Amino acid sequence: MNMLSIEQELKSNAYPGRGIILGKSPDGKKAVAAYFIMGRSENSRNRVFVEEGEGIRTQAYDPSKLTDPSLIIYAPVRVLGNKTIVTNGDQTDTIYEGMDRQLTFEQSLRQREFEPDAPNYTPRISGIMHVENGKYNYAMSILKSSDGDPSGCNRYTFAYENPKAGEGHFIHTYMHDGDPLPSFEGEPKRIAVPDDIEEFTKLLWNSLNEENKVSLFVRYIDIETGAHETTITNKNA
Repeated sequence: MNMLSIEQELKSNAYPGRGIILGKSPDGKKAVAAYFIMGRSENSRNRVFVEEGEGIRTQAYDPSKLTDPSLIIYAPVRVLGNKTIVTNGDQTDTIYEGMDRQLTFEQSLRQREFEPDAPNYTPRISGIMHVENGKYNYAMSILKSSDGDPSGCNRYTFAYENPKAGEGHFIHTYMHDGDPLPSFEGEPKRIAVPDDIEEFTKLLWNSLNEENKVSLFVRYIDIETGAHETTITNKNA
């Protein structure tokens, strides 16, 4: 698979929806995660990321304008021991609870499917990072309708053992803007990841569509120590 430019991927797509990036820094010392949300409606755009424990939660920027919290208020990032979970919905909790009961990432997601937001049937995208004793691996999942047919759910898991330094994988909910919105297709995109968290944060935020971007989370985790550094960027700041 060719290495793609995340800058070009984002700048050429006005509405990829929500996106997850997992990877490893070029020096091989950091596990890297990023998650962004976008919105077309006032309800979707009325959000910010706030820290919650070692993870984050979405929160209404103006509570008086919140009309339907069901699919927009959730914890995108939670930490369970040496595992960091990143998702685009409340399946973060499903994965956390499942893995806490010794289920695998894939097994935990068996009880979930795409979002019930007809006619889009937005895919549920999820990622899991495992950092332990100087070793790092990650996996990504997408649960999507069967080519827009909600009677079937297609489940895909992509696992990356001993990922290459300087590389990451990017998965997002929609191929592009549309009505209905077309679900992501194919395997996660291979992209380059920089060493510096501030540089990566700036690159991602500046590449997202100005009108539709809402919030961005980026975390770099030291593979040896488990210590992490985080940036949160909110349009509604």
